[in-house]
Amino acid sequence: MTMAMALPTTPAMPTLQLRLQTAVRAAELVDVPAVVRMIASPTSTSTATSASASAATLPEGSVPDWEQTRSAMRLVLAHYALEEGRIWVAERADGGLLAAAVWLPPGVGSEPPDTRFSSLLARELAIGPDDCPVLPMWLKDVGPELSHWKVFIVGALHDTSAWDHTVAADLLAPGLRAVDDENATAVAITMSPRHGDQLRSLGFRGPHEVHLGPGVNGWLTTRHPMGGAGRLSA
Repeated sequence: MTMAMALPTTPAMPTLQLRLQTAVRAAELVDVPAVVRMIASPTSTSTATSASASAATLPEGSVPDWEQTRSAMRLVLAHYALEEGRIWVAERADGGLLAAAVWLPPGVGSEPPDTRFSSLLARELAIGPDDCPVLPMWLKDVGPELSHWKVFIVGALHDTSAWDHTVAADLLAPGLRAVDDENATAVAITMSPRHGDQLRSLGFRGPHEVHLGPGVNGWLTTRHPMGGAGRLSA
């Protein structure tokens, strides 16, 4: 008679969630072109449509000129966001940028951007003032009426690791410490509601869609003052 032998049971190995190897640092002028490429691209919007499909639904003459828009954004990031706000970037081990967060403190941008930048853009882009491209969305009057910080968050195209929750937490930590020091409100702007979901663990709530420009929508989510319990430690 053949005896069946019971094989020893191998204990289940624990599943480890590996943390992405990224480093967060303050952006410099040399990083501006890479940040702009993450922001201004026909495929960086969350409409899930191609550029040609988007163009078909827009009135004639309102389709974004992406090359001109990128040129304008490079100027505004260099002359505005880096000087009056702060840009933080998440960098891969190979040196490529994975994501960026553009922070603007309360009060910055209160001057109408068309007044402030039309002459600069017209001069640098060699166009007439009436032909200036749509300005970056963080200059628009979005968010609550009360005083608040704005952060515009973008990630590398077609790289899902850009929206890993650990990347989002590390990327926003420096700015949120400044927000918490002032016991202030922060408004995050993302290009997809899925990306906004990554911010829930950081205290952001109430995502809703807003129109930011021709063919471009975004999602706003708000983080109210955290008091003592939810503050980020240094």
